[in-house]
Amino acid sequence: MSRHGSRSGTTMNDVAAAAGVSQATVSLVLNDAAGTRFSEETRQRVHAAANRLGYRTNAHAKVLRDGVAGMIGFVGDFVATSPFAGKIIEGAQAKAWESGLLLLTVNTGGDKALEAASLEAMLSYKVAGVVYAAMYHRVLDVPDVLSEVPAVVLNSRDRAGRFPSIAPQEEAGGYAATKRLIDAGHRRIAMINLGAPDGELPAAVGRYGGYRRALAEAGIDPDPGLHRIGDGHESGGFDNALALMTGKQPPTAVFCANDRTAWGAYQALAQLGLSVPGDVSVVGFDNQETLAPHLRPGLTTLELPFVGMGRRAVELLLAGAERNGRAEYFECPLVERQSVAPPREPSHQGTGTP
Repeated sequence: MSRHGSRSGTTMNDVAAAAGVSQATVSLVLNDAAGTRFSEETRQRVHAAANRLGYRTNAHAKVLRDGVAGMIGFVGDFVATSPFAGKIIEGAQAKAWESGLLLLTVNTGGDKALEAASLEAMLSYKVAGVVYAAMYHRVLDVPDVLSEVPAVVLNSRDRAGRFPSIAPQEEAGGYAATKRLIDAGHRRIAMINLGAPDGELPAAVGRYGGYRRALAEAGIDPDPGLHRIGDGHESGGFDNALALMTGKQPPTAVFCANDRTAWGAYQALAQLGLSVPGDVSVVGFDNQETLAPHLRPGLTTLELPFVGMGRRAVELLLAGAERNGRAEYFECPLVERQSVAPPREPSHQGTGTP
């Protein structure tokens, strides 16, 4: 270990003198060496002296000694620039920090060349592992270079099935959203999806599957005209909600497959002179903190458990992240606000009930 661990010139011997211990003790304590036994009082004295003198351990020497840096790599597409998806980084960083590690984060913006260069740099720094994350849940082609270190795919799944992955329970979330509307008394419930229900987007497939399961469980015959394929954006929510509400048999409730879609639906309903939830109840998905609580009324929605997912990804890395391709799914809890109420005039059209 280098004696010069601080930019201020403070040496390990300076810390040892201030703490009243040997230089070897300082080295072992600050580097958390395995197999050493020091009293808690000694550890606290060493750390206090190091902090007071501004001493920093030498990360390069740690790599030379242990073969692994005190860092975990985190590579994402648009995760860091998306306010709600950034919660993934918050969770991963918190768990890494609690474990005495730093999170080295790169937001690639979808640039594959930057992604490749970032991964090579992380491997050259001997990171302890890499979290490979995406802003939204989908099936990914994970770079082969990640086979060189423990790696976890976060908020997506590895198409080749090599790496463990962590993702939200999409189908269960769609079921919970629809059941909330059914429990409020609604029978004619529309869904504005994120994409085709038979496509490759797990969120669109799963949330639609949950919607259909809840309807079937309640004895409601699904009306194909009430399922609209949106794009996940405000404009898609607006256009599809407008089409639904101006049809011959409009719904009394709408399940929007994400909060931005719900935002657009709110605007369409307002343009038509309809109130939420007085005329139409709305449930979203994602619980975007910059959006869902600030709609008027506040949007009842399903929360993507990004903080917990990020923490779990780091836990798996620290445990070795075996390459078994196994997926772990996190529950999406319902967040109640004020956008759901009983239907104003109960309707049995298309329900399969008298």
